[in-house]
Amino acid sequence: MSGTEKDRVVEFTEFRQRMNERILGHDNQVVRRFFALDTQTYKDGALDLKTKELLGLVASMVLRCDDCISYHVAQCKEAGVNRDEMFETFSVALVVGGSIVIPHLRRAVDFLDQLEGEGVHAQAKPDHQHSV
Repeated sequence: MSGTEKDRVVEFTEFRQRMNERILGHDNQVVRRFFALDTQTYKDGALDLKTKELLGLVASMVLRCDDCISYHVAQCKEAGVNRDEMFETFSVALVVGGSIVIPHLRRAVDFLDQLEGEGVHAQAKPDHQHSV
């Protein structure tokens, strides 16, 4: 894995964490409550965390949000999703979203490849706030 690929994963994670802290530092209850609701939604319940993250990944791909896709790919890896499960999830997103999802699939697989590279996965661990 090149330094550039590794940097992209680290840069994504650090930017997300830095901006979430900045946003949550502002005294706005609506934003704080939404972030809290998002965090609560992905906790184990009738559906386990892994299933919820896979659902989040499909929704993000269908909505074509690359930041959300990258976030959920990382969260899926943290939840123990293997590559075959990831690709079955990608196939659901393609069927639901259609061919317009293909460019996002490419970026999702690229991000997954980077996460699975040497040592990058540990550095890309998301913070405790779930909000994409």
